Amino acid sequence: MTGPHGGAFSGRVGWGTRPAVVVVDLVRAYTEPDGPFALPDADPAVAATAALVDAARAGGHPVVWTVVRYSSGLADGGLFVRKVPALAAFADGAPGGWGELTLAPRPGEPVVAKQYASAFFGTSLAATLHAAGMDTVVVCGVSTSGCVRATATDALGNGLRPQVVRDACADRTAAVHEANLTDLDAKYADVVDLDEALDHLGGPASKA
Repeated sequence: MTGPHGGAFSGRVGWGTRPAVVVVDLVRAYTEPDGPFALPDADPAVAATAALVDAARAGGHPVVWTVVRYSSGLADGGLFVRKVPALAAFADGAPGGWGELTLAPRPGEPVVAKQYASAFFGTSLAATLHAAGMDTVVVCGVSTSGCVRATATDALGNGLRPQVVRDACADRTAAVHEANLTDLDAKYADVVDLDEALDHLGGPASKA
């Protein structure tokens, strides 16, 4: 399959045989109307993510969740919290419960706490996925231009095939969302529709 960009940007990483769904930072801060990072219309992305999670569970594929979490004094926030002060909403003991996941993980599904945009940076995620024999990462969540983009880019760098599900991501404007999907699809990931992702998650996980 040839990518939509032509020329230098025409490759596809494709699907492997052992996909895992990584739900990036789908927490109340983004999905609630009064949240500090409230998105204008998060409901479609939440519904699409729920469909991906259900399909992964039914097919026996892993689901991993990520959240941003800091110590109460933000000592582990580094320069990121200086650049984006509203991230203080994710500190331990911060009011509002904004770091709570919008969808509920099942017992046994890992919840990876991170301090920066990428779900791979400074976390156990790569080791967890490689140890489980995964070769493909189905990326969904928020926001497209931030943590989704960083996670997909680092998935590629960690030898995993990133598949970013267009319908299951959201951002602060439609223009930002679409521009980042276009750039991701050109250089760092395959951007796919929900139906394609559900088709690949529909069968049982391959045996190692």
